[in-house]
Amino acid sequence: MRSLAWLFMLAGIAATKSLVSQQPLAAPPRPNVIFILTDDQDAHLNSLDYMPHVKKHLLNKGTHYRSHYCTTSVCCPSRVTLWTGKLAHNTNVTDVNPPYGGPKQRISQVHITRVQRELPSCVAAGSAVNTYYTGKLFNVHTVDNYNAPFPAGFTGHDFLLDPFAYDYLNSTFQRDREPPRSYEGEYSTDVLAQKAYRLLDEAVAAQKPFFLTVAPIAPHCNVFMNGTGLDDNPVFSFSAPIPAKRHEHLFPDIQVPRTPSFNPEYPSGANWIKTLKRQNNTNVEYNDQFYRTRLRALQAVDELVDGIFTRLHQYNLLENTYIVYSSDNGYHIGQHRLQPGKSCGYEEDINVPLIVGGPGIAENASTDIVTTHTDLAPTFLQLLDIPLRDDFDGDPIPLTPGQIEAAQDERQEHVTVEYWGFAAGEGIYDFDLSAYNNTYKALRIKGKGYNLYYSVWCNNEHELYDMTSDPHQLHNLLSTDTTDIEPTPHIILNNPLSKVVPRIDSLLFVLKSCKGQVCIKPWRALHPGGDVTTLKDALHARYDNFYEVEQTTQVRFEECARGYLLKAEGPQFDVHDENGGNGFVRDGLAWDTWV
Repeated sequence: MRSLAWLFMLAGIAATKSLVSQQPLAAPPRPNVIFILTDDQDAHLNSLDYMPHVKKHLLNKGTHYRSHYCTTSVCCPSRVTLWTGKLAHNTNVTDVNPPYGGPKQRISQVHITRVQRELPSCVAAGSAVNTYYTGKLFNVHTVDNYNAPFPAGFTGHDFLLDPFAYDYLNSTFQRDREPPRSYEGEYSTDVLAQKAYRLLDEAVAAQKPFFLTVAPIAPHCNVFMNGTGLDDNPVFSFSAPIPAKRHEHLFPDIQVPRTPSFNPEYPSGANWIKTLKRQNNTNVEYNDQFYRTRLRALQAVDELVDGIFTRLHQYNLLENTYIVYSSDNGYHIGQHRLQPGKSCGYEEDINVPLIVGGPGIAENASTDIVTTHTDLAPTFLQLLDIPLRDDFDGDPIPLTPGQIEAAQDERQEHVTVEYWGFAAGEGIYDFDLSAYNNTYKALRIKGKGYNLYYSVWCNNEHELYDMTSDPHQLHNLLSTDTTDIEPTPHIILNNPLSKVVPRIDSLLFVLKSCKGQVCIKPWRALHPGGDVTTLKDALHARYDNFYEVEQTTQVRFEECARGYLLKAEGPQFDVHDENGGNGFVRDGLAWDTWV
């Protein structure tokens, strides 16, 4: 069997050909995991509806986690969180460019070494599991620094490199210890597919459990880069995604879903978002075309998914392989009058696809239990039977029907959302410069009888949306604009906002600087006795004095900073760890002073 698998690998079998029949491979002691990670794919613009192979292989055969969230809605911070199981305030990778980006773009070699030391812990287990990766890893992983140092933790890799990572027709990849190779004129996702199939063949030939990540750039916009984020004056030109030639004709009349938040007649939101002008017809037509190109660009990803499942079937590995499909962050086009992009805390940007299929996973199922990107690294380790790290900010995701059922009462109800700095528009219509102050802390919380989004911006504006009655986040319950005030007091869980807001602000106060188990069970930091585990518990009248009188410190910022600077972050929640040390208050102005 080993020699037969080896022959298949050497043959370089094309994506459209079928493998000849073969003897089933012996099941390894651990299962395999394949992680497909798209770039900027939405959960609220219906993109999954246009991916028939994802529907056939994953949605129909797996479990769809409809309440899965990223915690920082831009690629590098989100991807570092995903691989380390830690929130961005615990990695200090908070941007895509220096001085706050990561990890390749960080100037500090200490930081590069730290992140790369943590990365393999989330995807490898020494010699027990082989690990493979192809596609986008991080921004500013370039043709000049790809080997300084090589990313750690992989048996085999074939990475996209800047400044060509987002150029659909001019990509550059770098394989293992080889020099970079340009694929000018070839379609990036098709090149990636062949690399993914080769790595899968290699993984099978090795006859060991494997973890394979496949990370296409679609449906991210096309970016021409004259330089990289490491250069003094790089020039980036953003345009709509480019589909493969065979898909250019598809979806000619499709439009961005006309939900109530799409280009609304009246402004919504807070901070700079509330100042945006309504888009004119020309702008809307451009954004509809932008949307169509995103759907077209995803078709090659859909074919890639089909190719992976075809090979798993032919290798007789479907019964022993978990397939996880997700995206680094969500996306908006026109919601709240926003131009195409991400970086906001609204539902379109933070709620992202997550679908899991494999042995023991319920078929054609969906769930609304709350999960986040901090939970993916623990989930991967658990699937691979690798001990979890003590410092994860997330928990393994319930996968089986029994686990999901138990999670209805036991699972965390909250998502920590945080962002620092610039929010970039990616179409031909740019944001104004007020988007530089796109720094905020936010809380997404969902439980029985409540579904809320709460945020504090760096200018200390507050937002609160009851997403049961206002799912499109059009009416800020904490707006100071008299035209927004409801004629009757708003009630949540039979309580007025005057009781609800102090509870959720205290919860966010804990989460904005939490570490480890405190991020997973933040109510315990406020109620060490364990008698409060949900917002509903905290709203009991016996805690009114604690929240409305004793808790005088609220979430606030001292200034709007582009990165995680403690002098700008305002007061930090103070809790002592079991060794008597201070668990959260740090004595420095920036992460690099205390790493």
